[in-house]
Amino acid sequence: RFAQQSQERAVAAQASGFFARELTPYTKEDGAVVSADDGPRASSTYEKLQELQPAFKPDGKVTAGNACPLNDGAAALVITSAERAAELGFKPRARIISSAVTGVDPELMGVGPIDAIRVALGRAGMTIDDIDVMELNEAFAAQVIPVCREVGVDPFSEKVNPHGGAIALGHPYGMTGARIMCTLLNDLETLDGSIGLETMCVGGGQGMAMVVERLR
Repeated sequence: RFAQQSQERAVAAQASGFFARELTPYTKEDGAVVSADDGPRASSTYEKLQELQPAFKPDGKVTAGNACPLNDGAAALVITSAERAAELGFKPRARIISSAVTGVDPELMGVGPIDAIRVALGRAGMTIDDIDVMELNEAFAAQVIPVCREVGVDPFSEKVNPHGGAIALGHPYGMTGARIMCTLLNDLETLDGSIGLETMCVGGGQGMAMVVERLR
């Protein structure tokens, strides 16, 4: 169900032009222009996802449909001090309130964000109820749901990945953190939110989280 939600939200976001604010079209050598991610599948349905075979165990729940696909991608953003931004004439979109990096058993890497979120919120002096939008990397639907429930947020709510996530968009290693932050800032501006939370798991067992405030 969560995987289908990710597909539906990403497809709708593409159709509305939401992602155009954070994408730079790329022109290939043959002149073809790539201006949108090709991961989201409008043809996906809950019934089709249920028909897919387990990927790791005969009786497992993880399939190719509820895990992030393999994608190529690149992302960039600029982090600087308020003083330097003013010197350069830049208008910051957000400020970092707090961040955290924690670790768990590598075999349980998917739940790394749980402690990272708790630590980041504690450092910010906030609770999950203070968060307007949460962007969480969807490595697997099977890890997104327990992470959300453990920190007290409904994974099916509009607060979590309102424009879809990695199950639909993909998870290019080395750029996902920057991509999620770009999307989070667009979420806050589009939905008129103030406080955002970015979090992700890392293959070696790390969990990472960052709380930001939108600057108006």
